Amino acid sequence: MILQNLEKYCITLASGSPRRHDLLKKAGINFTIGKGKDVPEEVPPGMHIDEVALYLARLKADAWKDIWQHPDQLVITADTIVAIDNKVIGKPENRKHAIQMLETLSGRSHRVITGVAARSADKEIAFSDITTVHFKPLSAEQIQYYIDRYEPFDKAGSYGIQEWIGIVGIERIDGSYFNVMGLPVSRLMDELEKF
Repeated sequence: MILQNLEKYCITLASGSPRRHDLLKKAGINFTIGKGKDVPEEVPPGMHIDEVALYLARLKADAWKDIWQHPDQLVITADTIVAIDNKVIGKPENRKHAIQMLETLSGRSHRVITGVAARSADKEIAFSDITTVHFKPLSAEQIQYYIDRYEPFDKAGSYGIQEWIGIVGIERIDGSYFNVMGLPVSRLMDELEKF
């Protein structure tokens, strides 16, 4: 493992996201995948939109308390939201909803916010990372082509930056590309180095 200070831990990435699995693996972290704990993604009324992803990441970490309370365990959780017009756009419920989301994002900028928590019995690091994504105007045909071929129903905002829509539809980003994929890996590695 690249970060020798983590060698004393058995690391669990508590996420069902294959993108997060791949990113953490490519970062050189040895971990197991923890799945199966559903956490209601409800936030307190009036919470500022910039705090939502971090709040949810910590809520997910709380659900793994039975693991991280052991001295040799470290659990990493994350949550990614898409925000536009001061509203959170979640994952689409169906094809029609996915189309509506991409129509909303078309020709505009939005923010992708990922909250990350890493917790052990005696330490916690928690942070959020924000990337601004600028979409070109998308035609109805482009939106339908993407949704019908890539079925982005497991993705906040109905898109994956690493997929066709990101290649042809995103003009630029301000911030971390990997944050938009769901895990700001560079920042996470910096934080874990201090763990």
